[in-house]
Amino acid sequence: MSSIALASSPSLTTTARRGGAAVWTGRIATGLVAAFLLFDCTIKVLQLPPAIRGTVELGYPPGSVLVMGIILLACLAAYLVPRTAPIGAVLLTGYLGGAVASQLRVGNPLVSHTLFPLYVAVLVWGGLVLRDQRVRAMIGPPPPVR
Repeated sequence: MSSIALASSPSLTTTARRGGAAVWTGRIATGLVAAFLLFDCTIKVLQLPPAIRGTVELGYPPGSVLVMGIILLACLAAYLVPRTAPIGAVLLTGYLGGAVASQLRVGNPLVSHTLFPLYVAVLVWGGLVLRDQRVRAMIGPPPPVR
């Protein structure tokens, strides 16, 4: 009941309709991360040679590329649907955490390879926090400026 009341609260929907700078910044961040992840999904689902090569270099069998692409596509779809965006962000965080572990396991460079999925996750959550009032409400109000 409270989630229905929260979702239909006038103050929450009004903020999103106004389209302030924060909301638009969140939408742009979401668009950028979605474009990148959609590209990654596409090359995996189509099983293009660069995706297979990269996956094999990380120690996974070539047959896992399609499954990874489908899982990423499902997580991304959940993230892009406003109603399921928070759970989509959680799912993407798990997927990207696995990517960090995979990069770390093979000893790839820290800043350029191993932490790259973390940069993507920051964009995922940053975009969501800026564009979704429900998520901001869960975090709490900002501290007062003194």
